[in-house]
Amino acid sequence: MKQIKAIIRPEAFGKVKEALKKEKCNGIMVTEVQGHGQQGGVKYQWRGEKYEVDLLPKVSIEIVVKDEDVDRIVKAIITSARTGEDKGEGKIFVYNIERAIRIRTGEEGDGAI
Repeated sequence: MKQIKAIIRPEAFGKVKEALKKEKCNGIMVTEVQGHGQQGGVKYQWRGEKYEVDLLPKVSIEIVVKDEDVDRIVKAIITSARTGEDKGEGKIFVYNIERAIRIRTGEEGDGAI
């Protein structure tokens, strides 16, 4: 089993959620987060004053999938989250999961996801 963690732009979340639904991705956890990567933030000007926002709003999506589903799910996230802009579209991380247990039934392994 693997955990896929995707950090994406909030405006891309709707497309990503629909893509995951089409791929029969049953369970996701979503968290609103703030941060920045290579883009380092955004500079604005308002009423003649310049200011920088260095922690940008992002959405973190966490999914646990069977090993054989990883590439398909990652491709769906990339395709649906990509905007074509230079920087700031997000990142995807894939982690190994040692053990999964469904609390309600005690079922373990792939059956628990």
